[in-house]
Amino acid sequence: MIGFLARRLSDVPDGDDWLTAAEREWHTDRRSAKRVADWRLGRWTAKAAVAAFLSLQDRKPTGTVEVLAAADGAPEAFADGEALPVVLSLSHSHHRAVSAVAGVGVALGCDLEQIEPRSPAFVETYLTADERASLEVAEEASRDLLANLFWSAKESALKAVRHGLRADPRSLEVAIAPLSGQPWERLRITGADDAPALEGRWSQIGGFVATVVARPAPELIVELG
Repeated sequence: MIGFLARRLSDVPDGDDWLTAAEREWHTDRRSAKRVADWRLGRWTAKAAVAAFLSLQDRKPTGTVEVLAAADGAPEAFADGEALPVVLSLSHSHHRAVSAVAGVGVALGCDLEQIEPRSPAFVETYLTADERASLEVAEEASRDLLANLFWSAKESALKAVRHGLRADPRSLEVAIAPLSGQPWERLRITGADDAPALEGRWSQIGGFVATVVARPAPELIVELG
């Protein structure tokens, strides 16, 4: 089971009481108001997702959930100085944020992208030949969604294998399964590493597309609120 939570910037509480000392230290080191706002939104969403997920697993976190960056930049969750039994991913875009949470042992990544036009240069730089061909034959009304879906799935896959954007996105191939009409549709990504393909799900949330990629495959995604 993978937990998933989406939040808006307006959901973030005023003040810093919900941040731990280590988180506040990061916060005060940043001078860009936008970076701080995005970071606060991401942290609030991740903390809420971890707390809700552990409650579903009958493992209530004690104290304040703390989300810190590992050496490779991936978020990790703690409470009272102890690592919590979860893996965590988060993403934010245009005053929205999402977080995905799973039990230990899962390779997990999530991403959120606003559905917006992508330039020919973007498509040429980041999409494979097969992905570009899929765009060309798609109905015009769905091309923006598809371009951002391909990009979001690649972002999620690189987070899942903890490569970030150090890898060439064109080394990843995204295949979208036929639509089923379910809230979370299926996709598959090959080329993220030497292991078997990564399985994923995607969902359109208003004017955004969200992806969740995992190994083992995310058979059940539970919306946490």
